[in-house]
Amino acid sequence: MNQLPQFLYLTTIGWKTGKQHRIEIWFVEHNNDRYYIISELHKHAHWVQNIMHNPRVSFTVNDKIFTGTARMVEQDKEPKLAAEVSNLMSTKYGWNEGLIVELVYH
Repeated sequence: MNQLPQFLYLTTIGWKTGKQHRIEIWFVEHNNDRYYIISELHKHAHWVQNIMHNPRVSFTVNDKIFTGTARMVEQDKEPKLAAEVSNLMSTKYGWNEGLIVELVYH
């Protein structure tokens, strides 16, 4: 039985230090080419602050490395997308609280 990967490894560039910052985080894939993660600390998380200053990121899923961009999903402007991602996270992990961030690879 092929088990779904539980973690995505996100690398951002520190907006103060300029150094790479890597985290392990829960994720879901949606619409075939987009990945979504949730910041429990909303905009207070260091990795979110890094994205706000520089949206270029890299991330790894199942040993596949992607480069791309990240953006915050505006839940009031994109309620359908936010609801779909929240439902996927809740189904996969039993949790969906926080700021949704979309990762797109190029």
